[in-house]
Amino acid sequence: MSNVSNKTHATLRYTSLRVSIFLGCLLVALLLGHFQVIPVQGELGVVFLFLIAAVVSAPVSYVLLSRQRDDMSAQISGRVDGLRNRTADRIAAQNAEEDAADDAARSAALQG
Repeated sequence: MSNVSNKTHATLRYTSLRVSIFLGCLLVALLLGHFQVIPVQGELGVVFLFLIAAVVSAPVSYVLLSRQRDDMSAQISGRVDGLRNRTADRIAAQNAEEDAADDAARSAALQG
């Protein structure tokens, strides 16, 4: 049962972990800027720290969140497959209704 609940919130879990990693990298970058390990000057320097955090957090997330990304992918593909199957079933039912109506109209035309 816990595996099912893990799959249902996989996208939320991945996104929250991804944001957390970015915020952690941003905190480290801001601390390095505060202690002048990374030179920061004005607003452009803060933007630079945000860019550093984004660039560093991307490969860290790629490595650390591979399982969560796989779970999220399985969740999304399952939903897409379900939607595709429901759509195909609905189209098949509509086609059957149209065929039945067409057959009924042809039968009525031949008898009349």
